[in-house]
Amino acid sequence: MRGGRAAGVRLAGGEEIKARVVVSNLDVRRTFLETVAPKHLPPEFLAQVRRFKIRGSSGKLNIALDGLPHFPAIPHGSPCTRGDMHVTDTIDMLERAYDDWKEGRWSRAPYIDMLIPSQIDPTMAPNGKHYMSVFVQYCPYKLADGEWTPQKRQAFGDTVIDTIARHSPDFKDLILHAEIRTPHEIEAEVGLTEGNIFQGELTFDQLLFNRPIPGYAQYRAPVRGMYMCGASTHPGGGVMGAPGANAASAILRDLRLAQST
Repeated sequence: MRGGRAAGVRLAGGEEIKARVVVSNLDVRRTFLETVAPKHLPPEFLAQVRRFKIRGSSGKLNIALDGLPHFPAIPHGSPCTRGDMHVTDTIDMLERAYDDWKEGRWSRAPYIDMLIPSQIDPTMAPNGKHYMSVFVQYCPYKLADGEWTPQKRQAFGDTVIDTIARHSPDFKDLILHAEIRTPHEIEAEVGLTEGNIFQGELTFDQLLFNRPIPGYAQYRAPVRGMYMCGASTHPGGGVMGAPGANAASAILRDLRLAQST
């Protein structure tokens, strides 16, 4: 901070990088509780930031396959397997899966969203092999029965694999390797708080003009020269780039105004 405005970034090693504008795509809590000294921010703003909800609820499996699994519900050769496949047996199943998460355990019958993108891009796997990407809900960041352990992580992964196998009889036999990621691994590896892929819950109280917090929905921080562009801002997470595009527009408007005065 210089003269009451953001003037750059200081790295962990002490190096300072000067900048006219500082833009953060970290979530709102990491941005203002970890990278800006509290003395530069209004106390009521910091209180709202601390209340912003970022609870982890999803896991991920990356699976190497020895071939393309067969799903009896999908005819052989159908283009359906080249798209997004879901395990969502019933509304009741989804409700029970969510109940498990609320009780601090991974879903015993999880919702699964899976892709086999090596069908589209063969360079992702050796000839004849395939890669499956599996998104899973629900998986809590904090377990009711204690800390995550390698054994619990494996048990979570086994639950997911067993669920897919109920719809694909040859699936387990084709598995060469499965990389299992709970919210803990997602947080540690890519910096998403509690492994929340949306950088904050998409609940009614944290959407639209309330995202990330009331009064700060236009991508501008309470510090001049600093902006937010991540999924903590409107309209939230998803592979669309809208928060970044909106933030860029706000920054360009402010720069033009500054140049004209």
